[in-house]
Amino acid sequence: MSGLRILVDADACPVKEEIYKVAFRHEVPVTIVSNSPIRVPQHALIDRMVVSDGFDAADDWIAERADAGAVCITADILLADRCLKAGAVVIAPNGKPFTTASIGSAIATRAIMADLRAGGEQLGGPAPFAKADRSRFLSALDEALVKLKRGR
Repeated sequence: MSGLRILVDADACPVKEEIYKVAFRHEVPVTIVSNSPIRVPQHALIDRMVVSDGFDAADDWIAERADAGAVCITADILLADRCLKAGAVVIAPNGKPFTTASIGSAIATRAIMADLRAGGEQLGGPAPFAKADRSRFLSALDEALVKLKRGR
């Protein structure tokens, strides 16, 4: 197992600033993974990894490095599943944790929604990102890091 760290599926992540804030407080390194360059703070704890624009390249990079020392931040259900199977803690940008108990129903719901869209159903997208989501995320990330540190 590698040391404690945060891996971020960053292309559409709305909570990067919150991640930096919590990471600095806990002195935990962060890797921002994206398909194109994203501006990150110049800081020893922040690393940026730009992967190819190939399908799932960022997901593959994160999943290959996910383990019991990683906290993975993603809204991607299939990536969350891969990271959970590798032993990582996984948190969505809205602060809701993905767990081994919840991931199966999330995958099933995703499949049902895809089938409905493929059949021409007009479905609304996810709810707009709200201040409460940002607050929930900060708490969830802080709590996850505290638990992982205690477990060492």
